[in-house]
Amino acid sequence: MSRAPKNQFKARLRAGETQWGLWSTLNSPVAAEALSLTGFDWMLFDTEHSPVEVAGVQPLLQAAAVGTAAAVARPAWNDKVLIKKLLDIGVQTLLVPFVETEEEAAQAVRASRYPPQGIRGVAGSTRASRFGTAPNYQKTANDEICVLVQIETMQALDRLEQIAAVDGVDGIFIGPADLSASMGYLGTLDAEPVQDAIRAAGARITAAGKAAGILATNSADALRYQEWGYRFVAGGVDTGLMMAAAKALRAQLHGAS
Repeated sequence: MSRAPKNQFKARLRAGETQWGLWSTLNSPVAAEALSLTGFDWMLFDTEHSPVEVAGVQPLLQAAAVGTAAAVARPAWNDKVLIKKLLDIGVQTLLVPFVETEEEAAQAVRASRYPPQGIRGVAGSTRASRFGTAPNYQKTANDEICVLVQIETMQALDRLEQIAAVDGVDGIFIGPADLSASMGYLGTLDAEPVQDAIRAAGARITAAGKAAGILATNSADALRYQEWGYRFVAGGVDTGLMMAAAKALRAQLHGAS
């Protein structure tokens, strides 16, 4: 019989290690497999701001399992049905978007836990339980699920400590794009007030005893965020990396001609 998988991402998060990640929106198992082999610690499969639906996440998980990157999935919303479906196809780490209160954080945790700790529905032959061949899955699942909640507004930032205090929340992820919009700096992530808020949030999350995470779109930002205490940092987005490489190549070819 099989054994239920351990969540190495969660274990490393609790150990305080820095984990470098990559954001994936391409909805391509080929890309997921290839990128999983590039040495990143984790890879986020996004179903909020991408055309990926829940059914499309499973082949991405299967493809990426060959590499080093632990899989993280973002549901389209803090919805118990979406969370349940992602967990049943084998997701162990969730990044739940747009959490603004401790009640919403607790809702996400409850949705990820079997009773009596939560409200997750029980199913037998799912991919999560290795199609029923891992008899210990249901007994170990609650401990192995990792819940990361995403703070994206000033209202949520004001309640950061209360959100971080929710039992079962393993990490707090700052969404810089939405946060900057909430602060009146839409599309201007490098505005000084935005960067000041990100820096302060990293310190507050750490002081609250939780792991801080964030998305960067270049290595300079990623390394700066690490210096500010962020421990799970996505250094880029697959589509952005592809477009940047294509534009650079085009510029080189145009210059040569």
